[in-house]
Amino acid sequence: QVQLVESGGGLVQAGGSLRLSCATSENPFSVGLMGWYRQAPVKERDVVATITTLGITHYADAVKGRFTIHRDSAKNTVYLQMFSLKPEDTAVYYCSGRLSEIDYWGKGTLVTVSS
Repeated sequence: QVQLVESGGGLVQAGGSLRLSCATSENPFSVGLMGWYRQAPVKERDVVATITTLGITHYADAVKGRFTIHRDSAKNTVYLQMFSLKPEDTAVYYCSGRLSEIDYWGKGTLVTVSS
C-alpha cells in the first residue's frame, strides 16, 4: 500500500512562493502517475500538475509558468514549487499516486494566499 504525506503548506502573501513536499513510501519513479491536486472550499478537486514515470509533466492552465513539479527518488519525494502565488491559489493541496491501477491520496496540506 502506497502512503503519501504532504507538507509545506502555510500562509503567504500574493506574489510569494512555497514549496510543497509529498513524502512517499515508494520510489516515485516506480509509480505510474504522480501529481498534485487542489480543492478550494466550494469547488471540485482539480488537477494542478502531474508527472509520469518518463518524466512527462502536465500543468493546469491556471498554474503554467508559475508552478513546477519534480521528483527526487533518493528522498522518495515529489515536490511542487510554487511561485507568484495568487489568492485564487488558496486551497487544500493533495498529493496523488497511481500504482497497479489504484490511486492513492495524501491527507492534504493547506495553502492560503492573502492579497
